[in-house]
Amino acid sequence: MTRSVLILGASGHSGSAFARAFAEDGWQVRHFRRGTDPAEAARGVELIVNAMNPPDYHDWAHEIPKITRLAMTAARASGARVLIPGNVYVYGCQPAPWSAETPHVPCSRKGRIRAEMEAAWRASGIPVTILRAGDFIDGAQPGLLMGRVVLKSLARGRITALGPEDVRRAHAYLPDFARAAALLSRRQDLPTFADIPFPGHSFSLVEFAEEITRQTGRPLRITRFPWWALRLASPVWELARELSEMRYLFGHPHSLDGRTLAEYLPGFTPTPFSKIVAGHLKPHV
Repeated sequence: MTRSVLILGASGHSGSAFARAFAEDGWQVRHFRRGTDPAEAARGVELIVNAMNPPDYHDWAHEIPKITRLAMTAARASGARVLIPGNVYVYGCQPAPWSAETPHVPCSRKGRIRAEMEAAWRASGIPVTILRAGDFIDGAQPGLLMGRVVLKSLARGRITALGPEDVRRAHAYLPDFARAAALLSRRQDLPTFADIPFPGHSFSLVEFAEEITRQTGRPLRITRFPWWALRLASPVWELARELSEMRYLFGHPHSLDGRTLAEYLPGFTPTPFSKIVAGHLKPHV
């Protein structure tokens, strides 16, 4: 029997990756269209993926609760489980590695909004899987932060660090993340509220640059991102304000504990780091 999934936000970075991964796993994939009835759209599906996110951090305080209500309406009407791509904002500046047992102690406004959203799902009684990851990376999606900022000047022999270049941080290769989501969604033994960290790859920008040099033979210069320019623009530019709030995360070493994922997907193998880096070079050669 073919399973069916409704994807909210299927045209976005993570949503499009989910659509491909679930289709490759044999699911019938439906795309939610904004402005349509969520209850009707979800009729007959076994799973709803809530990958809808306000672009460029726009008005999270209003938009995140609105999106949550929409997804809950669809879930209650269909009886479907909901899968949500989670982030690490809820952990604040606590020491890593972070796991499902790590308390939520956000140190940013967006972290508090996400923590409140997750608490609402937990209280709802709706079956939910939060698959939690660090920064998304994918060379095929240059609109992600890695392509948009870090590698923007790669052709000129430079990459840009948003924090100390030797700080190791959690990253999730989007095709791997979406593949894990599809495999997890086959399982019938998940708890009503499943919080599953996705470890992905933890690396520093120095390690990323060294791998680029190993593959290309070209030395790279690491330059610092001009946060001062965002501070100046913050009074009139929403994205500058929202990015500035998250600056702490680029200087805070962190990783995600992979034990819970390994319990449910013991045979899951992530794409090798070298191959991920090679994929990021293609748009620049």
